[in-house]
Amino acid sequence: MYLDNDLESIQEARQNLERAKIAQNAISNMTQDQVDQVVHSMAQAAMREAGRLAALAVDETGYGKMEDKMTKNLFSAKDVFESIKGKKTVGVISRDDEKKVWEVAEPVGVIAGIIPSTNPTSTVIYKALIAIKSRNAIVFSPHPSAAKCTKETVSVLHEAAKRAGAPDGVISCITKPTLASAQELMNHKITDLILATGGPGMVKASYSSGKPAYGVGPGNVPVYIHSSANVQKAARQVVHSKTFDYGTICASEQSLVVEKSIKRKLKRELEREGAYFLDDYEKKRMEQIILRNGSLNPDLVGKSPQMLAKIAGITVSDDTRLFVAEETNVGKSFPFSLEKLSPILAFYTVENDEEANRICAELLELGGLGHTVGIHCEDEKIIESFGVKQKASRVVVNSGTTFGGIGATTGIAPSLTLGCGTLGNNISSDNIGPEHLINKKRIAFGIREMKNEVPTRDVRSTENVSSNEENNITKADIMEIVKNVLKELNYK
Repeated sequence: MYLDNDLESIQEARQNLERAKIAQNAISNMTQDQVDQVVHSMAQAAMREAGRLAALAVDETGYGKMEDKMTKNLFSAKDVFESIKGKKTVGVISRDDEKKVWEVAEPVGVIAGIIPSTNPTSTVIYKALIAIKSRNAIVFSPHPSAAKCTKETVSVLHEAAKRAGAPDGVISCITKPTLASAQELMNHKITDLILATGGPGMVKASYSSGKPAYGVGPGNVPVYIHSSANVQKAARQVVHSKTFDYGTICASEQSLVVEKSIKRKLKRELEREGAYFLDDYEKKRMEQIILRNGSLNPDLVGKSPQMLAKIAGITVSDDTRLFVAEETNVGKSFPFSLEKLSPILAFYTVENDEEANRICAELLELGGLGHTVGIHCEDEKIIESFGVKQKASRVVVNSGTTFGGIGATTGIAPSLTLGCGTLGNNISSDNIGPEHLINKKRIAFGIREMKNEVPTRDVRSTENVSSNEENNITKADIMEIVKNVLKELNYK
């Protein structure tokens, strides 16, 4: 019998949500120790399977590099776990003895987890860990092109959670995802919150669902290379960061903004690290393939430089790691100035920090407001001035922005959902963690009495009374005046 794909996927979404609701009621009654045992079991399982899941993701999606996706899986399973394992998410989580206020954690309920095709397995690991840590159930909606690897990752985590005592159905996945099932998941009455990672359309749909939602924005990340920078170190970090998983992380560098005084030196160091500077002809060829119908060409996302060269019709050596093109303009008509999600960088030359600030601001305005900027610099005054001026939620200093933005090489909370704040039409500018997936109720003790204020006498009224008293006007005097007036009017 023929079954409609949309209807089948919608029914699966509903069934998963119903199971998740029952499971969430059960996990909400678990103690902190019980929850932590479940999360630890999940993290251990994800670490054991990191390589296999990475290979599945590359084989299915065609995006990125297996070894880098394995590193991302391990980042989610290890770094994220280490950052959240000591957090209190059950019962009283804080006590303010001075103000006599206790904060109590309550889970938000059932979460809809929207998963992208670029980082499917690592994002599932991260979202599942923070959801269970905060005693929520989560139902995943994969990108159709990453359905199998997402399903397998969910299966690994779900089995590990159950072995440690979690209820069945607390983590689940739509196995035959469609747009209809994603919409059903986000809009269903059982869903309490949406955790969305993906393209602008899907993130916008999550905000339009009427449900509370954490989303992300595009990351057109500019990086300022100041004249005081350690140029050799900066070049090494930029190339490593930008080529990691072939540029699929949204916090990866998109444009370098370089002071003229160090341009030649930086160019040499970049070339030494495997960067290839395109000539005018090659730049035009590459420009023609970056966009398709005004949007980023999906055939370029997460592809190797050699594959990009083949698509563009140019020839490069096998050891080329990154394409760089010199650019002077910023705008939608200049593809190199946009987010590219592949090992392609724009290179701007500026005279000073004032011009660098302006170019970086224009690049963010074009497509990365609220996300991330980077700076390589040894002058703290310049760093502070740059960081204060730029409209980004993360300012990564002397580190690759791919790793710095997600908290792998900086002190920022490790995360794969990077909020962009209201600048990027997001509700939060944080790196999202379990603390964002709880409701906090306050137990507040009375510490003072409410006093009623005594109203003061009207100044004008007081003056009138004083005036009457000074003139000795009595009630009898007023009656006599009235009687005389009536006589004059011939009243008897």
